[in-house]
Amino acid sequence: MAMMAAPVLVTGATGFIGKALCTALKERGQPYTALSRRPERAKTLVPGVKEAWRWRPRLEHPPLSAVQGAGAVVHLAGESVAGRWNKEKKRAIRESRVIGTRHLVAAIGEAKSKPGVLVCGSAVGYYGNRGDEELTEEAGPGSDFLAEVCQAWEAEARRAEEHGVRVVMLRTGVVLGRGGGALKQMLLPFKLGLGGPVGNGKQWMPWVHVDDVVGIILHAVQHATVRGPVNATAPTPVRNREFTQTLARLLRRPALLPAPAFGLKILLGEFADVLLASQRVLPKRIQGAGYTFRHPALDAALAAIVR
Repeated sequence: MAMMAAPVLVTGATGFIGKALCTALKERGQPYTALSRRPERAKTLVPGVKEAWRWRPRLEHPPLSAVQGAGAVVHLAGESVAGRWNKEKKRAIRESRVIGTRHLVAAIGEAKSKPGVLVCGSAVGYYGNRGDEELTEEAGPGSDFLAEVCQAWEAEARRAEEHGVRVVMLRTGVVLGRGGGALKQMLLPFKLGLGGPVGNGKQWMPWVHVDDVVGIILHAVQHATVRGPVNATAPTPVRNREFTQTLARLLRRPALLPAPAFGLKILLGEFADVLLASQRVLPKRIQGAGYTFRHPALDAALAAIVR
């Protein structure tokens, strides 16, 4: 990424992807700032941040001084979807994304000096459960709760185009990396020999290494031809059973204990449907824009994390 004089403004900077992104920006000598519900914590957890402002996404616009003069905005803030869904959890998932993005875009509209690009988080949940269908960015949306949230989320982000800002919606898959993401929850049971496929294991799993999520974000910021929805997933999706077998082999443990669908639904409610959904997502748009994946194959990607 070529350095820009203006800082990159990051929301969700203390999250798994946010911290990895800020580390990459620091390594490149690119100044960056942050919006956070707890700015003092952000300054501690994200070394090198130039400035951090307090922002409660569901309640208010971010400070205009945070947006004013930013060269790019990367919006990653949002309530975690993991865990049992109840009415309040679903409301937090939706409002933190939809209302939060609405507030952010409103501030961008008010700024006299606007960012050149808004890279806004989204998710492969946009597509819903699609079996063996190959899903590029041209595929239509699903109809479940998470698909509806992603559609509304992306619609709010697109409003920034009315202010002359290029918009990229990052449809992220299952993010893998050290110290966080989906793998953090999986490692302990697998290390204990208690891992196994989810459900029947036949569902497609759109995984991606966190290094590539960061790489895609930086590529999207730097290249003006990248706009609209972008699948942030590795070019080689695998079925869940292949994923669990690969992880178990690298850890030298068995993977014989499946997590049955009915048990997941009892434990996690509606969120279980997310884990059981099949999404054969392909990153057509970012590859067409010249991005080269650092971790295109699952075996090597997992080996780089667990060894």
